[in-house]
Parts: sequence; structure tokens; C-alpha cells
Amino acid sequence: MTTAVPLPAQRPLVLADVLGRSRARDVALVVTAALFTAALAQIAIPVPGSPVPITGQTLAVVLTAAALGPYRGLAGQALYLVLGAIGLPFYSEASGGFEVISGATGGYIVGFLPAAYLIGLAAKHQLDRALWKALPLFVAGQAIIFAVGVPWLAVTAHLNASQAIAAGFTPFIVGGLIKAAVAGAILPGLWKLTKQS
Repeated sequence: MTTAVPLPAQRPLVLADVLGRSRARDVALVVTAALFTAALAQIAIPVPGSPVPITGQTLAVVLTAAALGPYRGLAGQALYLVLGAIGLPFYSEASGGFEVISGATGGYIVGFLPAAYLIGLAAKHQLDRALWKALPLFVAGQAIIFAVGVPWLAVTAHLNASQAIAAGFTPFIVGGLIKAAVAGAILPGLWKLTKQS
């Protein structure tokens, strides 16, 4: 007669795993990520001389991707992109529609997809649990968004490379660093809370 040996509890890979896993919970988390991104998109500050506003979207991408991991984080941003593209007022300043995606700012939204996946993948390898690791991760994640958004801006707005960088990257450096620092404080802080509880 053999006795079953209990398996050790699996350690959470990303913050959302602390809640446990179920299909319904995963769907709820993906929908919440899309809605959270839509909410932070409404924090929009126009940038003189640029069609791209400063928004809270990239902070939402960083936070949700790190908390949910690569697949749920990617799914949340894909849902956000689709719901906005079909016309819901999910993009900055309550805009929506495919014309936003095909326009000057569309590349940044498309850039949310690879950024979410890669940030989530890094978080799965515990790079979001300490500020000194999380900060460069979240800066790099936003750099991925700009790597897609700036060339897209150049093509759609008919700008040369230096004009596109001046309009679509340079004004956002300080804000990006601040958002990375905010996320870099929040995620490790939440991990500490889960350990205490």
C-alpha cells in the first residue's frame, strides 16, 4: 500500500498568482487590465508641437503586465486595443476607433503588446520584486513602446527621424522615468505585503 505524498504549494510566479488560478479569475483579471489601461488613458496632458499626449497608459501597461505575467498581461492589452479600435472611448481623451490605431499615436498602443508580454515574462522570473531590478525593467518596458511608437509616428505624420524623436520621444523621458519609479515602488511593495499576510 502506497501513501500519497502531498505536493508542496507552488510559489506564485507573478503577483496575480497569489489569488490562485481559475479560468474565470483569469478572464476577470484580463478585463480589469484593459479597463485599468482605459481609465489611466484619460489622464492626458497635451504636449505642445506633438500629436502624442502624456498619458497614464504606459503606467497601466507596466503595472498590469508585471502583475499578470506574459500571457494575461498581453491579453489585457490586446483586449484594450480591440475595444478601443471598435469605437469604445478607451484611448486618450475618450477617443476610440480604428482611425486612432492607424493614426499618429497608434504605434504606441500597438507597442503595448510586446511591452506587456516582455515585462510579464521578466516578472515571471522575479524581476519585479525589488526596486533595483524593477526600475530598469519598467524603463525598458516603456522603451519597447517607444521603439514601436516613434517610427509609426514618423510614417503617419510624415516626419523625419529627428522630428519624430523630438515630437514622440524626448518630451516623454522624464515622465517615463517617473512612471517607472512609481511602478518600481508599487510592485515590490505589494510583494512584501503578500509575504507578510
